[in-house]
Amino acid sequence: MEQVIVGRAYVLGDNIDTDQIIPAEHLVYSLSDPEEKKNYGKFALSGVPKDDAGLPEGNKLFVEEGKFESEYTIIIGGKNFGCGSSREHAPACLKIAGIQAIIATSYARIFYRNSVDGGFFIPFESSGKLVNNIRTGNNLTINLETGTLINNSSNQTFKLQPLGEVAEIVKAGNIFEYARKAGMI
Repeated sequence: MEQVIVGRAYVLGDNIDTDQIIPAEHLVYSLSDPEEKKNYGKFALSGVPKDDAGLPEGNKLFVEEGKFESEYTIIIGGKNFGCGSSREHAPACLKIAGIQAIIATSYARIFYRNSVDGGFFIPFESSGKLVNNIRTGNNLTINLETGTLINNSSNQTFKLQPLGEVAEIVKAGNIFEYARKAGMI
């Protein structure tokens, strides 16, 4: 696992649910078919209402029309990110769209576990609400070793909550690979 993640921010508000992350009508594609799988990236975050207070300034789309991957690689969220149903497609579609990390104030437990167990990306928790200090399009650097987030666009640094064993699971690739490497299975 890289010790540094660099990318552009996409900022959302509180209570982003799994239907906003990947609306149910887009759950018809196969995750094992490479061509169909791209559609999960194409429709990632397509359920976020255009007039939602949590939508980024200028109502910027997460994935541009006609594309399957986003120009944004780090999501900044508020509290209760990933609430709603327990669908594993939610973290999968964000990974397919190019997300490397999400930083939120808090997560719905099942979304957090699905993100970690599937090895999709690292779900960081912030010590405070970042949505007031980071804007969509800001250039960010996450340093896993120091547990910090740097907003390169404003020269601000923020402390992230320690990852604990979560980092090792994501580093291994998923929960099953972690268990194999740890001699659990």
